[in-house]
Amino acid sequence: MIDAVITYVNGSDPEWKKQYAAVAGKEPSRRYRDWGMLEWQVGNIRRFLPFIDKIFLVVALPSQVPAGLEDKVEVVLHKDFIPEQYLPTFNCNTIEMYLYRIKGMSDKYLYINDDCIPVAPGSEDEFFVGDKICRGFAKHLFYPNMFKKIVRKTDRVARKAAGLSPCPIFIRPQHSPSPQVKSVGEEIMSKVEGDLLSSLSTFRREYNVCNYVLPDYMYHTGKVILQAQLDAFLQNPDRKWICINDVDMTPAREEEFRKVIAKYASK
Repeated sequence: MIDAVITYVNGSDPEWKKQYAAVAGKEPSRRYRDWGMLEWQVGNIRRFLPFIDKIFLVVALPSQVPAGLEDKVEVVLHKDFIPEQYLPTFNCNTIEMYLYRIKGMSDKYLYINDDCIPVAPGSEDEFFVGDKICRGFAKHLFYPNMFKKIVRKTDRVARKAAGLSPCPIFIRPQHSPSPQVKSVGEEIMSKVEGDLLSSLSTFRREYNVCNYVLPDYMYHTGKVILQAQLDAFLQNPDRKWICINDVDMTPAREEEFRKVIAKYASK
């Protein structure tokens, strides 16, 4: 069973704006604006992702829920799963850090930002295969802005949780629906709780750890399947040569690569 989790904010909601102004001392920025796509998003999840059971809508206040959507989703307020000392919060990183605490949610869930909308049929094995998640990653060396600094910090914390040393190169998952596992979130918190708690803030800061910590940790512990990238290239190569570099990898990751290579080498 797989659920979906959507985090949502409507920056034009008077009650939310009042709360924001009381804490920030100013009006919210355009970053919090609502594009009016939530109902379309929920409808398309039901239309194109039949493997999804419950859809959890995470909001700060009941007034945030668009009229007519209450019966189509499970509404979860920040206070239902985020510790009281970190509320109110207007920082997605703080909110995402505690998604694994949502009650009644299945162990496997698909975390979806409110800007990601399915427009074609999808299947469970595009996100989960056994105890592994399917995800694409990019690698970076430089961190010139706040976002990249957060991503770098997140990867370092994930590597620490996985028992690995810091590395100058850091990874970043694709901005797409994120397959996540509640029990893995609990595992990470138990290993690096101090690092995670010290990263929390009411508003976004460059020392935050973001939700990428979960896929990063699964990547570093061999629980991510990347074969779709190699598979897609071998189906339709756009280069004359391919180098499958023999790098140090877990036995599980090595087996995944072997299967893909064998599949095409036999043709």
